[in-house]
Amino acid sequence: MPQPPKKISFPHNILIIGFGSIGQGVLPLILRHIDIPKECITIVTADKRGKEIAEEYGVTFIIKPLKQNNYQEILKSHLKPGDFLLNLSVDVSTVDLISFCAENDVLYLDTVIEPWEGGYTDTSIPEAKRTNYALREDALVLRKKYGTTAPTAVLTHGANPGLVSHFVKKALIHIAKDTGQFTNVPQDRAQWAKLACDLHIKTIHIAERDTQICNPRKHLGEFVNTWSVDGFVGEGSQPAELGWGSHEKHFPPDGKRFDFGCTAAIFLGRPGAATEVRSWTPLAGSQTAFLITHGESISLADYFTIGDTKTPTYRPTVHYAYHPSDDTVLSVHEFIGKNFELQKNKRVVTDEIVSGIDELGVLLMGHEKGAYWYGSRLSVEEARRLTPHNSATALQVTAGVLSGVIWAIKNPRRGVIEPDEMPFDEILRIAKPYLGKVMGEYSDWTPLENRNHPLPEDLDESDPWQFKNFRIT
Repeated sequence: MPQPPKKISFPHNILIIGFGSIGQGVLPLILRHIDIPKECITIVTADKRGKEIAEEYGVTFIIKPLKQNNYQEILKSHLKPGDFLLNLSVDVSTVDLISFCAENDVLYLDTVIEPWEGGYTDTSIPEAKRTNYALREDALVLRKKYGTTAPTAVLTHGANPGLVSHFVKKALIHIAKDTGQFTNVPQDRAQWAKLACDLHIKTIHIAERDTQICNPRKHLGEFVNTWSVDGFVGEGSQPAELGWGSHEKHFPPDGKRFDFGCTAAIFLGRPGAATEVRSWTPLAGSQTAFLITHGESISLADYFTIGDTKTPTYRPTVHYAYHPSDDTVLSVHEFIGKNFELQKNKRVVTDEIVSGIDELGVLLMGHEKGAYWYGSRLSVEEARRLTPHNSATALQVTAGVLSGVIWAIKNPRRGVIEPDEMPFDEILRIAKPYLGKVMGEYSDWTPLENRNHPLPEDLDESDPWQFKNFRIT
């Protein structure tokens, strides 16, 4: 197993906003790998969850939800120039926090771009403005506003978004070598896009299967998840989004384009939690999964675009294909069956998990060898051996958070930056010791496999990688 990185010194304060499963899981990793006194770490969160873990590690724990009318006062009371704001919250505006950090010389990292509470579900806001696409565009405006030498603000660096962008680059190198097309490791965005184009990558799934089982199992009227209920329900209630490839010939009947920004993505007129697609992971094989909107679906499609953004010469179709734990699937079906009324009881499971793995990776399709999955296969037992207070799912995320925080400390003047723009090899070197078995596997699977059974479908078999051929319900 790769050795974890040595400790890095950070002679400033770290303020953690939000202390759900990811905050609780990343705290011991921060103390293990960053040389910082415990009294220099403060947690500000909305409720008492995780208080006993904060007390276990001797860090300050404050219950004080951040709102539009108090966030600046709270942040100013805990942060000074050179400090780090680690945002692991929900319902707190990413744009407002990054603006504060840029204007007060504070480093920043989050795992998702968030609006203030209600921003995902407020029907008075046009649906195009409630997408991850729109949130990303708003965040990227700050890059122009504050410049590329502003304090580093790392957007969306957990597992996915985050590590999966680095998996894609590693997978491209493997495919290039295995097909005899490798020359040198690309050094910039244009070279990476050219490599993907030369390899004929048409579609990239962020393909995940979570088989973790908890005891007790889900009960009626309860939403169970292995990382966050509020986070998953929020993104699952947003419109389904995906990066839209240049090879696509059939536009979805309920598909909608954006008339602003990079135009690398589209969205569907339905929530992601109510949209299913066909995908594949090595252990699960062929499966249906939820097309949940995620930042990497947009940023990766944008990053690998060649030519004009509206009529690109090349761009892959990119989307998340998420099959959560069985109890979470049941929770989603109950949630949708109640017309998106969230269950009264919410349970994030960590210690209750008795077995299972999270298989998280990227599935690159269309190249000479068919399909190639590359990623992390981590069991809950191994996660517990590696570090406390983590499930398999949580540790994959916290490994991404840790690697992003360390990189930001080493590179404090990079402005607003996305995972796709960061050095994949350096990030994976930090994260890999916590990812279990990191591996790749080729497959001849396509979304057309067994599609004529039990009932025939209207399929275009000329190109199995078109979005039309995915199963959407």
